[in-house]
Amino acid sequence: MATYVISDIHGQYDMFLELLDKISLKETDTLYILGDVLDRGPHPIKTLRRLMEMPNVICIVGNHELMALECLKFLMKEITEASIEELDAETLDNLLTWQVNGSQTTIEEFRHLDQETKQEVINFIRDFLIYEEITVNGQDYLLVHAGLGNFSPEKEMEDYSLHDLIWVRPDYEVKYFDDVFVVTGHTPTQTIEGNPRPGFIYRKNNHVAIDCGAHYPGGRLAAICLDTGEEFYSSTNEAKE
Repeated sequence: MATYVISDIHGQYDMFLELLDKISLKETDTLYILGDVLDRGPHPIKTLRRLMEMPNVICIVGNHELMALECLKFLMKEITEASIEELDAETLDNLLTWQVNGSQTTIEEFRHLDQETKQEVINFIRDFLIYEEITVNGQDYLLVHAGLGNFSPEKEMEDYSLHDLIWVRPDYEVKYFDDVFVVTGHTPTQTIEGNPRPGFIYRKNNHVAIDCGAHYPGGRLAAICLDTGEEFYSSTNEAKE
């Protein structure tokens, strides 16, 4: 009955299966996914549908899921001149923002689904949690996609906006809580200034950053077992190519 966490799969389906094999995930284990299953990599919808089949998986929303939700409803429609003319400015802006952030592979796989499956995918994403607070072996953890934007020790979790939790990167120089480890994705560890092990899980000041840049050249997918602290890694992007 172990608890594992993975983040920022970004359509790297083969890496995900490899990592599942490495952690030997059992039905009695729990796997948390800290968002950004979608976009960039080759098989985001295939990965999402694999998660839909796994009853022991709990998904937390990332910024890429939020962008997708704002656009997939429109993509459920038949794209015609009439539907394009009906596009309001907000939907158009959302589509453009999503495109800039790597939506192409998600859209390509989504458009090949039948209508019923498309709706099931949307409903599944809608059920993603915003964050999760858990205790493993007496240690408290906060699991959230990005971090705690506009952090204040006086704030309750419900006082943080969705933007604070899924877009704003954490300040690794600040220990947010003395007795809670904050486990996040969103920020590839290759980009953390002063990180002695770029591309591997980064730990500092009760932060545990687990996005190891699976979509980067040379990046990998990571998992951490909260029961033991053990780290697991897929092959790198270069090895896969």
